[in-house]
Amino acid sequence: MSESDGIDDFLDNGMRQSLMIAARIAETLARRRQEAQRQQEHQDTQVMHEARARLAAERSTALAVLAPVHKDQWWDKAQPADIATAHAVAEGWKDHDPTALEAATRIREEVLARYGIDTRDVGSDTAYLESGVATFASENARRDELARSQEEARKAAVEHEKAVHLIAAAQAEERRAQAEKLAPVMERHQVPVEYLANPELAQALQRAHDAKTPSAAAVADTEIKERLFLITTDGVDGPDIDQLCKETTANFNGADESHFKDPDFVKAAKEMHEAKLLAEGGFGGPESAPLAARYERAEKELFARLESVGTDIENRVTGSDNSRLKDQGLKAETASVSSYGSAEHHQKFAESLQDTGASERQIRGRVAASRSQGTHPRVAVTQSKGAAKASKARKGAAVGAERGKGGLSR
Repeated sequence: MSESDGIDDFLDNGMRQSLMIAARIAETLARRRQEAQRQQEHQDTQVMHEARARLAAERSTALAVLAPVHKDQWWDKAQPADIATAHAVAEGWKDHDPTALEAATRIREEVLARYGIDTRDVGSDTAYLESGVATFASENARRDELARSQEEARKAAVEHEKAVHLIAAAQAEERRAQAEKLAPVMERHQVPVEYLANPELAQALQRAHDAKTPSAAAVADTEIKERLFLITTDGVDGPDIDQLCKETTANFNGADESHFKDPDFVKAAKEMHEAKLLAEGGFGGPESAPLAARYERAEKELFARLESVGTDIENRVTGSDNSRLKDQGLKAETASVSSYGSAEHHQKFAESLQDTGASERQIRGRVAASRSQGTHPRVAVTQSKGAAKASKARKGAAVGAERGKGGLSR
């Protein structure tokens, strides 16, 4: 064997070993690359799976938000923020899910029909949509509240009208029964049934019916005649507060509308008004309650009320008493008496009669009667020579005609 042969073998063995080592390294690198590739593929799969899971969860949440928009009950109770949120979700998913597209269509239709807003003009501006829906809903609520209030007022008016009718029917029935009971007295004085609505006349008729002695009957009859005369002038309901206020403020210095919030002041003004009319009509009142005394009592009550109210007001302002109102009361009384019978007085008297609804003929007759007296009622009542005498009652249509033209006959 030659020496070169051994070297070749050594080299061959070394080469084989190197190749084997290189092959193992290459195999290891290949396995590593495969493992890295497998890991990358696994990671990509995991990420994709997680992304798909998130997408599915988001889609599920979106569909849960959009599910109620297909129900009318939800729209009846939905708040502006709920509608804006549903719109934003539907707009975000309508290109990826047919259910969201359907929900977006329903939202647009409902918002346009209920609030007059087209969501195609809103786009993704949910704040604008929420504000518009809130404004429209607030206006709708205000209109609904107004409609409810009007309906409640209408129902209250209907109930009030029913109650008025019931009360009127009850009063009519009461007057019918009262007229049946008082028929003899009413026939003797020719009193229409509707006059029983005047409480003072009804009480006078009852006293005449219950009178046990001639004197009591005479007093009641006089009161009936007075009341009938007052009804022909003021009507069954008597003078209203506006008329009394106008007369009183014209004759009493310091009197104004505020005093007529006091029921006692109104009562005294009415008594003075009636005493004045009765004096002008020639009445004197019964001996137990002469007209002069009634007039003076009402006059004193008015002056006392004026002084009391005025003093209370002044004391609250100044914290002290003052006697100026007493002087005003005396001046008012003097001015009232001195101006009676003047042209201005007769003009005011005619205006006050117009407020009562009296005819022109009645007004002219009353003013002429007032001119013929020429004295203040306070003086007239003190100079009265007794009660007016009534003529004998006549029956039939002639009596009604006479009453209708010039008042009750005396």
